[in-house]
Parts: sequence; structure tokens; C-alpha cells
Amino acid sequence: MFPSDFEYAAPTTIQEALDLLSQNPEAKVLAGGHSLLPAMKLRLTSPALLVDISKIPELKGIHANGSVTIGAFTTYNELENSQELAQRVPMLVECAKNIGDPQVRNRGTIGGALAHSDPAADMTAVVLALGADIKAVGPNGERTIAVDNFFVDMLQSALEEGELLTEITVPQMSGKVGMAYEKFKHPASGYAIVGVAALVQLDDSGTIAACRIAVTGAGPKAQRATAAENLLLNQQSSPDGIASAAAQASSGLDFIGDISASEEYRAHLTQVLAKRALTKALERAQ
Repeated sequence: MFPSDFEYAAPTTIQEALDLLSQNPEAKVLAGGHSLLPAMKLRLTSPALLVDISKIPELKGIHANGSVTIGAFTTYNELENSQELAQRVPMLVECAKNIGDPQVRNRGTIGGALAHSDPAADMTAVVLALGADIKAVGPNGERTIAVDNFFVDMLQSALEEGELLTEITVPQMSGKVGMAYEKFKHPASGYAIVGVAALVQLDDSGTIAACRIAVTGAGPKAQRATAAENLLLNQQSSPDGIASAAAQASSGLDFIGDISASEEYRAHLTQVLAKRALTKALERAQ
């Protein structure tokens, strides 16, 4: 099928993009387009105007100065090949390498993935596990949204009407920190049937001082596995401790069942992948 007729604009500044969105309530932001364009072809959405943000230089690039800031239009390919990220936030690189195929990674963007809030997207879980902050700019000015509050529901983020996601900031991490992302992917689409991202920080005695575990693919949005996190906090790292925490990784989460997997199967996968991700993260931290 072909999409309905639409207008097209390619602003070169953030303010120009915001003005276009304000003047055209039926407009949609076009980033990589891997979700929006197929939906338009199926007539699931018919925006009157596409606002292409690919020409805005402020939305691109990776900058490290203690914390790491990533422009919303930074592509998966740029994440995958960033030496800065490989040293500071290797889970972002690990995740990017496992998204789709080269064509997807060359066009898909981190900001587009987060704003779309697809329940099976990989980056949503990784950014959630990293405890990132998300910057949005809109008619009422600029604001920072903690990632814990960003994913609201299926295909729904905390972005308000007329707002544009501009950058993602990963806080500075020091000491013995390990992180890992594990997923069981759909054989055709490459999306996560379930994906688990884990981050752990050890103190000098080997005690787990901080832990964040995030799950994608399992439910209507990316979710924290807080029951598993709480079992690990302030504990010495051990295989038995990891196994006990992983067994609780599905506790309190919302699960969905569909043609790809049942709720029960996704709950089981969450536990299996949590054990793998935590084991790898702790090995890296040590």
C-alpha cells in the first residue's frame, strides 16, 4: 500500500522544528523512519506533515565529559562504532550491534527508538538500566525526564504534544561497574521477544552497592525488575545469589502474550536472560 498524501519539511534548527510542530498539530517527527514509514504505508497513521529532523546538527553526536551525552539523532551504527562508548558505556555498543541488520543500524536512531516506546525495542531496556536522563524541548521550554518516568505504556512515552526529544545523558559511573544486555530475538524481525539489561556496581569488598535490571519485550513497555534488584543489593556477589535474584526477575512485571510467545514463556525467558545478564555483568565488574 501507499501512504496518504503528506507535506514534508526538513528544518535545520531545533526551534524551526518546534515551530513546525506547534503550527501543525497533525505532524509527525521523522527520525530513522523504520517504525513510522511502515505504519504510514499500512494507513495506520496518516500525518499531514512529516518533520524530518535529520538536518539538525545539534541532535547528533556523542559527547563525554564525566557523564556521556548522546544526541537523539545518533544512529545505531554510530553507537556501535564509538570507541568512547566502548570504554565508558559498553552495553550501548553491545546492544546496538544486536539491533536489526546493517540497513536498520545505518538509519535507526536512539532518540527515535525511545520516543516511539516500542514494547520490544532493545534500547529502551538498556537506557532504563543505565538510569539515564532524557532531555526534551517543547513549547514550554526545556525539561529533563528521568528514564524511570519516561516509558508510560505501549507506544506511549512521557513526551508531551509538540515536544522533541533532543538528547540522552548517561550519568558518570566509577569504581567496579559491569553491564550486559542479553536477548532472545524474534527470528524474522530481530526484535526482542524478551531482552534483559543489567548493571551492577561493586564496592571495594565485593558487595553489590548498586544494581539496575531492565526488561523489554515481555510487557507493554520497558520495566525495572525491582524484586531481583532488591535481592542483590548489599549482598556479596555469588552464583547462588544471582540464581536466587534471577528467579525473581519476573516478579511484579506485566507480561503480554501474542503469536510469538505466551505470557508464561516470556516470564520464563525473563528469568533465564536475567541470570545470563547478571552473571556477565558481575564478571565484568570484578
